[in-house]
Amino acid sequence: MSRLPGVPGREVVIALKKIGYEQDHQRGTKPPFRRIVVPNHDEIAKGTLRAIIREAGLTVGEFKSLL
Repeated sequence: MSRLPGVPGREVVIALKKIGYEQDHQRGTKPPFRRIVVPNHDEIAKGTLRAIIREAGLTVGEFKSLL
C-alpha cells in the first residue's frame, strides 16, 4: 500500500477537478446526484483521504500523480 501524503482539503478539490469533478458549493440542500464530500481542513486525516480516493474510483498512486 502506498503512503498517503498530508494534503489540505483545497489541494484535494483541485486534484479531483483534474479528473472531471466540479466544486458544487460548501453549504446547501442535497441534490439528486452523488457527490464526494471533502472537508476544508488544513490536513485531511489519512483514513478520510483514503475514503475520498476510493469513492472517486482512484488508486493512491493515481491520486498522488494528480497532486
